Amino acid sequence: MHAHYPTISTSWRRDWTRLTVFFDDPPAIRKVLYTTNAIASLNYSLRKTLKKRGAFPTDEAILKVLSLGLQRLAKNWTAPIPEWKRARNQFAMILGDRVPTSD
Repeated sequence: MHAHYPTISTSWRRDWTRLTVFFDDPPAIRKVLYTTNAIASLNYSLRKTLKKRGAFPTDEAILKVLSLGLQRLAKNWTAPIPEWKRARNQFAMILGDRVPTSD
């Protein structure tokens, strides 16, 4: 692998102690953190929505298109976050009162 990706390999080896702290979290928390690309996906979808429209006459027009886009996108958000209950319980053990316990 080192021969195929020398820059990445060197960087990972140099910063290994900083990278491995991500493995300190319990497995359920890691699963939630690693599978929540929802914000990146949302940003991509909204950019795509705006790009299709071209120029806008007013800021209000942009907000209207974004609002309609969010409504359309929200219909696709039906799947729950995997392992969320277990992760929330572990967050509560680590962070205490800062984590709400109700669904």
